Amino acid sequence: MTDLLDLRPDVADALRKGDPVVALESTIISHGMPYPTNLEVARRVEEIIREAGAVPATIGLIDGRIKVGLTAEELSLFAQAADVAKVSTRDLGLVLANGAQGATTVAATMITAALAGIRVFVTGGLGGVHRGAEQSYDVSADLTELGRQKVAVVCAGAKAILDLPKTLEVLETGGVPVIGYGTDEFPAFFSRTSGLPLAARVETAKDAARVMKSHWDLGLESGLVLANPLPDAAALDQEQVEAYIGQALAEADAERITGKDVTPFLLRRLGELSAGRTLQANIALVENNARIGGRWLWLTPSSKPGPSTRRSRNTP
Repeated sequence: MTDLLDLRPDVADALRKGDPVVALESTIISHGMPYPTNLEVARRVEEIIREAGAVPATIGLIDGRIKVGLTAEELSLFAQAADVAKVSTRDLGLVLANGAQGATTVAATMITAALAGIRVFVTGGLGGVHRGAEQSYDVSADLTELGRQKVAVVCAGAKAILDLPKTLEVLETGGVPVIGYGTDEFPAFFSRTSGLPLAARVETAKDAARVMKSHWDLGLESGLVLANPLPDAAALDQEQVEAYIGQALAEADAERITGKDVTPFLLRRLGELSAGRTLQANIALVENNARIGGRWLWLTPSSKPGPSTRRSRNTP
C-alpha cells in the first residue's frame, strides 16, 4: 500500500526529521462545502497549521496515487472538479486501481496518515452511527478505523446529523479514548454541548500528548479523539439545529437518498434551511480545530512518528 504514496517534498522532509505534520482530509473540500468557499477554507486551514509551526498534509487520490500533501493546483482541482469520488476504506483500492480522482473521508485519511507516519489529523466532525441505524445498519467506517489506526483526530465531535449516544458507545467498544478539549461534554458539531458526558478532559495540547504517548506506549493500536467545541460566537442553538435536521432527514427519506450520499445532502440542506449559518459554523469549527492541531509541537523524541518502514515514493 505504501508504494502508492506520493509525499509532497516538505511533508517527506518533515517526517524524516521528526517535525510535526498534520493530516487533513479532502472530502470536506470536494463534498462538504460549495465552491469557492471550499477552496478558501482549505487554503486557510493549511495556513493556520503553518502559522502554528507544523506542516499541513491534505490527502487525496489522483491518477492511481495517494497524494500526501496536495499542491496548490491540486487543491484547486479538488475544489472545482465534479467527478471526484468520495473515498472511504472500501473505496481506496477501487479508486486507485481505476486511476480516478478521490477525496478521502476521515476513515481513508486515517489509513493514509498512519501509513505515512502522521499521528495527528484535523477534521471538522467524525462520521458515526446514523439515526435509525437499528433498521439501516448505517455506521460510518470512520469508527472502524479509529479502532485500528494509531492517529489522533482533532474534531468538533461527530456530525450533529448522527446518533451521538450510539456513536460514543461504538467508540468505547473499539477502545478509542474520547477526550474533551476544555470540555466535559461531547461537542455536537454545530453546538458546543450535547448533554453527553465524557470520561476524560484536557486543557492543553501538551496534556493531550501525554495521553497519546501513554496510550500508544501500551502497544494499543486504536486512535484517539480530541473533541474540541466550536467557538461560542459560531455556535448554533441545539434545539433549532435539531429542527433543521428533522426536516432534512425527512426529505432525504422521501427522496430515497442512502449510503455515502446522505451526509452531503443533509449538510447542504442544513445550510439552506439555516440561511447559511450551519456552513459558517462548519467553517469556524474546522479553523478552530486547525489551531489546536497545529500546536502539536511538543511530541517528545520517543513519541515522534516517522515514515513507515515500508518505503513510498519521495520518502527518504
